[in-house]
This record gives sequence, structure tokens and C-alpha cells, in this order.
Amino acid sequence: MHAQAGAGGPDNFERLWTPHRMAYIKGENKPTGTGPGDGCPFDAIPKMSDEEGLIVARGDTVYAVLNLYPYNSGHLMVVPYRHVADYAELQPAELVELGQFTQKSLGALRKASGAQGFNVGMNLGQVAGAGIAAHLHQHVVPRWGGDTNFMPVVGQTKVLPQLLRDTRQLLADAWD
Repeated sequence: MHAQAGAGGPDNFERLWTPHRMAYIKGENKPTGTGPGDGCPFDAIPKMSDEEGLIVARGDTVYAVLNLYPYNSGHLMVVPYRHVADYAELQPAELVELGQFTQKSLGALRKASGAQGFNVGMNLGQVAGAGIAAHLHQHVVPRWGGDTNFMPVVGQTKVLPQLLRDTRQLLADAWD
């Protein structure tokens, strides 16, 4: 242990600083309302280039995009272009393409990263854990044996081995 000057008591912990997470904690760019004109990032992303918006693939009614605050490397989301909050409000074409893009996401993640399993799902409504409840999005989180280690369990920190733009390119190349 080394001497610590300043506030607080010394401890045996090293610090891994992740200042980029402060934007998420503060809710920067989080929509302020429930309408499509309320600053929803899922409405803004399709207007960007694929590289700028971290878009992996575009369909007619949905698109696949990397999560800016991923649980694991390759964590992506399938998002309808239409600003809709509830799964029950999806139109038949949106339902079909959302399912197809989920399948393609699994294939691309297996091909690009050798993912051994997946967490796939939606949090519908703020009380269910949706970070952006006003615009439905389905998470596709790749998993590997042993990917839950001391960092997230004890240190409450995820270590991502690759820049998001590099991950986006790998997945876009692996998309069938």
C-alpha cells in the first residue's frame, strides 16, 4: 500500500478510471420526453453515417447498432426506425424484420467473435429497466465461457478489449 494524500482513508484498491461513463451516469443525450421529437438517440442514429452512428446493418424497418455503453464487446441492439415504445405496437413487417435482424446478429457475432452464447431481450418501460423507454430496442449480448470474472463481479467494471468502431467494422463485415 502506498501513502495517500487528500480526503479519504487509504485502501488496497487500484483505480481504473472510466471518465467516458460519466455521460451515461448523467443521462447525457437521454430523451426528455416520449415523442419522436424529444431528442431520442435512436431517431438520430439512422441519420448518421454507419461509422459515426456505429450502425452494423440497415434494413427496411429496423437497424442494428452497437450499444454505446456495452455489457460485453459486440453488444448490439436491433431498433425499429419508427419511434415506438411497446412491442405490442410493432407492425407485422417490423416484427418480422426485428426477428430476422436478431438472427443475423447472432450469426455475425458468432462469425466475428466466436460467441458461445447470448442474452437476447428487451426491457419494456422504465420500471422494467429500459434506459430509453420511449423507443423500443432489443439487446443482443454475446457471451463466452468465463466472461464473468472478478472485474464485473467484484470491481463492477467491464473491460472491453476493442474500440467500438473496430467492433462495428468486424460485425458489419460478418453480417450476411
